[in-house]
Amino acid sequence: MKERDIDQTISVYALRLGDDALILGHRLSEWCSNGPFLEEDLALTNVALDYVGRARNFLNYAAQLRGNGSTEDSLAYQRDCRDFTNFLMHELPRGDFAFTLARQYLLDEYEALFLAELLKSKDSDLAGIAAKSAKETSYHLRRSREWMLRLGGGTDESHRRLQLALDELTGYTTELFEMDDLERDLCEIGVAVDRSALFDRWFSAVSKTFAEANVTLPPASWAVKGGRIGFHTEHLGHLLAELQYVQRAYPGCRW
Repeated sequence: MKERDIDQTISVYALRLGDDALILGHRLSEWCSNGPFLEEDLALTNVALDYVGRARNFLNYAAQLRGNGSTEDSLAYQRDCRDFTNFLMHELPRGDFAFTLARQYLLDEYEALFLAELLKSKDSDLAGIAAKSAKETSYHLRRSREWMLRLGGGTDESHRRLQLALDELTGYTTELFEMDDLERDLCEIGVAVDRSALFDRWFSAVSKTFAEANVTLPPASWAVKGGRIGFHTEHLGHLLAELQYVQRAYPGCRW
């Protein structure tokens, strides 16, 4: 692969990771002023800010590699739904508190493994972003795992809602571990992470937590995918309408 081709391929890879962080960060930001109590309101908002910061790093790197005048802002605010490549799980409506925390826990366990491997990337920029993000994820994982135990071992209602959330989320987890040719090519040169190799460790970790919480992660009897190639749920369009409103209403506005 030629150097220019490698740069463009890494740009697509960085864009994917930036989209994941941006969309999930926006979903978490919807809890700002809506948390069940003050401490958790602040905690969720801070986690959202971590993801937005992560998105900025990945999108800025993707823009640099593109070399066509793109910026982190143009990539975030001036693309349409089909141009976004985030996992479908990230764009699902926030749901209730149990749904948000269940999704967060499933993703935190995944990201802890993923970022530990991305730290080994031969691309120093990706490895550097991973190093910062891994520290944040260790905190995210600690608190989301604690919430799984609190909700699962709490009232009948909290237990019911947590189990319902897992029932709704299970089919979206399959996409986290499916590779495509672009990622396989980058794996061969030591840049990307083989996500398919993470599944066994992820499943072992989440199964242990849910056993302690007395809830069950159902078998993946159904699965949806398509986020990486621009096929999304209807929810992403509504999310982007809010996320991109100012830039769409006032193109090129700066302040």
